[in-house]
Amino acid sequence: MELRHLKYFVAVAEEQNVTRAAARLHVSQPPLSRQIRDLEEELGVKLFERGAKSVRLTEAGKVFLDEARAVLGRATDAVATVRAVANGDHGQLRIGYAPSPTVEILPRALRRFQESVPGVKVTLHDLSTEAMLSGLMDASLDLAMMLRPTDKVRRGLVFTAVQRYTVCVAVQPEHPLARARRVSLRKLSSERLIVYTRKDYPEYHEWLAKLFKPLGGMPAIGEEHDSVTSLIASIEAGHGVAIVPECLACMSGPRLKLRPLDDKLDPFVVGLARCTGKPGKLVLQFLEAAM
Repeated sequence: MELRHLKYFVAVAEEQNVTRAAARLHVSQPPLSRQIRDLEEELGVKLFERGAKSVRLTEAGKVFLDEARAVLGRATDAVATVRAVANGDHGQLRIGYAPSPTVEILPRALRRFQESVPGVKVTLHDLSTEAMLSGLMDASLDLAMMLRPTDKVRRGLVFTAVQRYTVCVAVQPEHPLARARRVSLRKLSSERLIVYTRKDYPEYHEWLAKLFKPLGGMPAIGEEHDSVTSLIASIEAGHGVAIVPECLACMSGPRLKLRPLDDKLDPFVVGLARCTGKPGKLVLQFLEAAM
């Protein structure tokens, strides 16, 4: 038995007429009738009751029709899968990400990527900066969407910038700074800073130290948090203020007020990091979707 036998059988069963089935299959009628009889002989089962101008499935034929359709469908899927693999349109992409700086660009990139290669499975991992860097180096991640790491950390990595965000201070709506149009770093010197944990985000602490160095040192750190949700909750509760990218507003909504810093500060740069070397096709496709 070959797939063509099943294809011929399904056509005859659906048309309930050998002549119409032959026209549909672009074959002549006598060979088609012979193929159907060969199939019945091989199975040892009568599949059709034959009339003068039509054929009708037997009970065994009705059961075999469902099975034949399933086999043909599976064969079609197998061909599509193999072709997709050959074209780089099938597989898995493992991406680490930091929620707050990627809240705008990650959904957009995912939507564009899945539209272009719907057969690829994307696995997302919400990770700290340190965990993402580790994942890239041990090849458990293909890409990391994150804030641009320092030159020292970027060794062995390629970073592609995607979006730049203004540096802002996040405060509760009733905070005096919420009424200011812009805020200076000096005004923050007397505030308690809410920050991410030093263990998971050491670069953030180094950046803050460098930021406040011209003013004589860091303000007091009130609390450290390992997630953006707890950071937002702490600021909303009035425990302090935080220096964040403007995109945090997408997550905090009306719970917080974000005011840009009026100092001439470089923006937060968010992008995609990968290991050096020739990137795979899926990595390149995701990079294109993110831009």
